[in-house]
Amino acid sequence: VQLQASGGGLVQPGGSLRLSCAASGIIFSYNTMGWYRQGPGKQRELVATISGGGSTNYAESVKGRFTVSRDNAKNTVYLQLNSLKPEDTAVYYCYRRGIVSQSENWGQGTQVTVSS
Repeated sequence: VQLQASGGGLVQPGGSLRLSCAASGIIFSYNTMGWYRQGPGKQRELVATISGGGSTNYAESVKGRFTVSRDNAKNTVYLQLNSLKPEDTAVYYCYRRGIVSQSENWGQGTQVTVSS
């Protein structure tokens, strides 16, 4: 299983970014996909997940600002980050969990830095 995340960078408060994660080695539509993040000195936390059928779940801290989506034809999951705040600064990790097997994997992470 490979999860290749991209799209991180440096952005000013109030700005936007779009993260992408290309998955291989799995039957994409049979997996819940999502994003976790780990900020400086913090534990890794759930950001958002999306089921194979498109049902979504968000952390309270990002509701209304972040949007998770997926393209099953491209084996890719996205995270649109809007209205970014300095506290959103973290390494963002792509995640998958098999619907049947319940096996889990994380990608290598992409850095998001929100600073003026």
